[in-house]
Amino acid sequence: MALCRYMTYVPNVGRQKRWGWVKLGQVYPLDEQVVASIMVSPSPEGLSVLEAQAGTEAVFSFADLDVEPGRYGHPSLVAPLLSNQEVWAAGVTYESSKFARMAESSDGGDFYAKVYVADRPELFMKGTPSRTVGQRDVVGIRPDSHWNVPEPELSVLVAATGQILGYTVGNDMSSRDIEGANPLYLPQAKVYRNSCALGPVVIPADRLDPHTLAVQLRIERGGATLFQGETSTARMRRNVQELTEWLFRSNDFPNGVFLLTGTGIIPPDEFSLQAEDTVHITIEGIGTLTNLVKLV
Repeated sequence: MALCRYMTYVPNVGRQKRWGWVKLGQVYPLDEQVVASIMVSPSPEGLSVLEAQAGTEAVFSFADLDVEPGRYGHPSLVAPLLSNQEVWAAGVTYESSKFARMAESSDGGDFYAKVYVADRPELFMKGTPSRTVGQRDVVGIRPDSHWNVPEPELSVLVAATGQILGYTVGNDMSSRDIEGANPLYLPQAKVYRNSCALGPVVIPADRLDPHTLAVQLRIERGGATLFQGETSTARMRRNVQELTEWLFRSNDFPNGVFLLTGTGIIPPDEFSLQAEDTVHITIEGIGTLTNLVKLV
């Protein structure tokens, strides 16, 4: 059982985003205001209360929604966030990420080694709804970068109160050469058009242990697997509660927030994404987030 967001088409109205509750492969409608209120002030049960709030008749099968968006008149999944929510990210939470950041940095990146062991984590704003895409949509690579990679990450949905509501799959697209040239370029390496993907669903927090999940990355080019790797969230140096508490220090998220928790899968240095590649990120217990790559 999970929360999803989808785009549907209403005659004489046009495109409309809706929330749905996924159960046994079927999607049941949810009231928009009910979901929004949980993002703001949830009960201790969090997203799980939505099961009782869902409609009694399915509006779609999940398979019908799990298609490439943009087909005229055909509903499809979109990123499971509100129009006024932000996406933030944590960096250097896995040892493999620490070593990769140090290697890409022009001066050796000693500061990455320091932040890995520091009390305060690296946190940065990753995206807005306009820069974030959903299942089977297009993620972007910058034309002014020659070293672009996906970063598969567990993403945490957090209510305005700081309560962790659920988990989804995240892709923190990154231009490694831009960040490596100068750490002050990080916003340009991380925040641009279609630089973040979330989906396909959000699993309620009480139905998943976020610290024991297998994470897999597979990249296809021309129908063949070009790279694949895996890790586990058990290898994270910091837990999701700690990262969430740091994010909320002196900060407010009135409508809730998504937090990407860092990557532990790093493609080899000679690898860079190209347009028309396909990225598949699978996290145990959640599902697979699939996106096509385009120049933006």
